[in-house]
Amino acid sequence: MYTIKFKFQEKGLEPLTIENVAADQSILEVALDNNIHLHHNCGMVCACSTCHIYVENGQEFLAELNDREEDFIDRARNPRINSRLGCQCVLNNGSGIVEVTIPDQTLIHGE
Repeated sequence: MYTIKFKFQEKGLEPLTIENVAADQSILEVALDNNIHLHHNCGMVCACSTCHIYVENGQEFLAELNDREEDFIDRARNPRINSRLGCQCVLNNGSGIVEVTIPDQTLIHGE
């Protein structure tokens, strides 16, 4: 089981920790299941960049970055070396702690 720690760039949002998260879920699915707002305009099929997140720690517990995801990350607002798409960050079998930062969602238009 995993522990996912969410931090937010959006003002007024406090960090949240979600415990006992099962493998084979994406970070986006975990966020949505726990009422954490994370845009996902394409419906979780790696066809946009709205679920862009920063993986601060625990990258080794996530599915590897593929070429398609990398192409869409390049289109995200303020991409960094630790940028990923929440829909593609699927938890591998195992357990650990994953820490992510969600960019300010008020800067993203549409849903």
